[in-house]
Amino acid sequence: MRHGQHTAQQVVVIGGGVVGLTTAWWLLEAGFRVTLLERTAEVGNGASYRNGGQLSYRYVAPLADAGVPLKALQWLFQDAGPLRFRPEADLRQWRWLAQFLANCNGASNRRTTAKLLELGELSRRMMAQLEVQVPLEDFAWRDAGKLVVYRTKKQFDAAVAKPAPEGNRRVLSGAETAALEPALAQLAPQLAGGIFNEGEAVADCHAFCVALEKRLKAHPRFAGTVHASAQSLFIENGKVSAVQTDDGWVTGEHFVLAAGIQSRDLAATAGIRLPLYPLKGYSLTAPISAQHTAPEISVTDFERKTLYARIGDQLRVAAMVDMVGEDTSLDESRVAGLTRLVRATMPTAADYSRIEAWAGLRPATPNSAPILGRTQHPNLWLNVGHGPLGFTFACGTAAILADLMSGRPAPFALDFLAYSKK
Repeated sequence: MRHGQHTAQQVVVIGGGVVGLTTAWWLLEAGFRVTLLERTAEVGNGASYRNGGQLSYRYVAPLADAGVPLKALQWLFQDAGPLRFRPEADLRQWRWLAQFLANCNGASNRRTTAKLLELGELSRRMMAQLEVQVPLEDFAWRDAGKLVVYRTKKQFDAAVAKPAPEGNRRVLSGAETAALEPALAQLAPQLAGGIFNEGEAVADCHAFCVALEKRLKAHPRFAGTVHASAQSLFIENGKVSAVQTDDGWVTGEHFVLAAGIQSRDLAATAGIRLPLYPLKGYSLTAPISAQHTAPEISVTDFERKTLYARIGDQLRVAAMVDMVGEDTSLDESRVAGLTRLVRATMPTAADYSRIEAWAGLRPATPNSAPILGRTQHPNLWLNVGHGPLGFTFACGTAAILADLMSGRPAPFALDFLAYSKK
């Protein structure tokens, strides 16, 4: 951690998920005083609550890529397909889709992937620093590695052909993949191959949020948490002077938006249009007992777009992208479809009779890259748009924002990660 001068400037961080909490911590360590504004009674109850739990520092796959629009059309006609789309009378949905399609090409995908790998490596190092303050056992962290499995030779060959950091991956045949992770024995005959990536981890994101909040409360410059729902930003003489909440006003010298999809509406009150859309994802959590053969390695089923991670004594399965607005309700047909897939893929991995389902909104940008930095209002800052990789990138983007707010340069060229008014 960098310990800057005690500037005593007051920062209001809006959002108590993994991105907001890490942002608050790095700002405290940089010398700022911090107030956290969170709308729920406990931290980490939004997109951070029961996400996939994978920390994919060296494996990033932006959703926008060549061929994705055609695949998306095919998925729409599959009952249990990874994508569901409900048209809205909301220009923000259509604007986001147009920008997403503009990024569906190989050049954009390669450019975004390269930048996210830089961010992933920084995040890995920053998480290692934070482990001094938040012990790994507090949030079930395991250095499990990540195994991406492929059902078709075409997809497998394309993945193998992509460049990767030396020494970080192993290319495996279908039989070798099942031998490395016995939980895949049932799926082995259907596998074209797999790629194992070292240095990836799994952990409980919600438990991480709770543990980090305890450290925040003990920090001498932490001014406390305000549990209220932010309604709007009050602009005065070109700067933000306060946040209006459902329980009064919260004032400060600087303000950071890190509130997931809620950041989109809050930014709009300051005249800022953020290219965010809530991609709804589902997860299943099932208990693991001694008789179960749960995966020890974090597994991604590439074609089914499904993640499997053992977190403590539970199996976490995450999947699906539903473009249905800000609807967080559980669609029973989607839960049933995902449950059938899990039972067929890893039939003995957990006690599926005790499954708990969850759905959350992942605030995604059209190119899958987060947005960081100062806005046109000099004291309003952004740390938004992490999509499904909020846990992975949270420490890195928090460290970058603390550098920028302290007047230091970012550790690498931000390029399109930096906010720009459009």
